[in-house]
Amino acid sequence: SDRGAHYRSRSWIRRTEAANIIRSMSKKGYSPDNAACEGCFGRLKNEMYYGRRWTSADELETTINAYIKFYNTTRIKVSLGGYSINQYRALNQLEPKLS
Repeated sequence: SDRGAHYRSRSWIRRTEAANIIRSMSKKGYSPDNAACEGCFGRLKNEMYYGRRWTSADELETTINAYIKFYNTTRIKVSLGGYSINQYRALNQLEPKLS
């Protein structure tokens, strides 16, 4: 679709650098890299965003932060044997990857 043009813009690059965010995009047409991120955002929207009215950006930000904490600490994943992400990492002594 847009092929990530906005991620290559100078203004976006400056904003991410100012926030110490590492940008990461795979080569064009390599969808497996994007699938995990798209799936996570899809779940977030389906489980906590849709069907609600937000009174402020602060309320939305607080709710997103709470959901991410829930997602990592409480929400079980069948693909991880019925453990939460944090439980699975602790059991397998895995450190989160930043790549």
